Amino acid sequence: MRELFELNPLPGALGAEVRGVDLGADIADDVIDRLRQRWLEHRVLFFRGQELNPGQLAEFGRRFGPLEHYPFVEPLPDHPEVIPVIKEPDERANFGGGWHTDLVYRPEPSAATMLHAVEVPARGGDTLFADGVLAFEALSDRMRALLDGLRVVYHVAHVRRHVHDRSDGESTYSRSMPARAASAEGPASPAHHPVVRTHPETGHRSLYFSREHTERFESMTIAESRPLLDWLEAHVTQPVFTTRFHWESGSLAFWDNRCVSHCALNDYAGERRHMHRITIAGDAPF
Repeated sequence: MRELFELNPLPGALGAEVRGVDLGADIADDVIDRLRQRWLEHRVLFFRGQELNPGQLAEFGRRFGPLEHYPFVEPLPDHPEVIPVIKEPDERANFGGGWHTDLVYRPEPSAATMLHAVEVPARGGDTLFADGVLAFEALSDRMRALLDGLRVVYHVAHVRRHVHDRSDGESTYSRSMPARAASAEGPASPAHHPVVRTHPETGHRSLYFSREHTERFESMTIAESRPLLDWLEAHVTQPVFTTRFHWESGSLAFWDNRCVSHCALNDYAGERRHMHRITIAGDAPF
């Protein structure tokens, strides 16, 4: 098949950089179809030099599915699906600073996330991505059999806890996070998802796991769950399963939450980082 754009796989376990596509333009359907194929193959796509306004970002995202509303951050005016993710120079904590999968605490978590860089620090602020498919394939048969029967309990209360429960009074997220956290509506009951998930489009099996939002394993206590949960996070986030992306102004990352987890590094004290984020609706994991 003739390639409709230039695609260069990144060093690391997953991800590829796309060149030759203006995301703010009227992109042809065959280009969108090919981007989706390459996205499913590489799990995360990266674009450089995309000077998108919030409306253009949302319009590009809608080409891949309906957009969601995020309950814990005030969206941009006139763009209810686009949230600003900002860390100011005087803030110590950052947004998304632990390994996680977006909105996993919902019964139907996000299928995908797009993050667009508006302003980035002079250095630092990279994002790490981990491939749950490769992590699953590296397991022994015995461990696969054990995990196949387990479901993880996720609860939205963990988000509020990160915002409010610091003993020193400082939020563990930047000020952009708690704008609506106290009054935001979330799922009334925990979500229960399999730790081994089958991708609805590719059929690949992966470790589907978000330590930041985890309460415990289903039918197990928190104390009983903790050792295996800690081991899972350590396994999935090994360097052999990860890729590190360095942001520039105008960069955009598009990742598959159904098999990829991520972590935003907080190594740019005294500098400002400003991003715009959208998430694409998904379905119940199986």
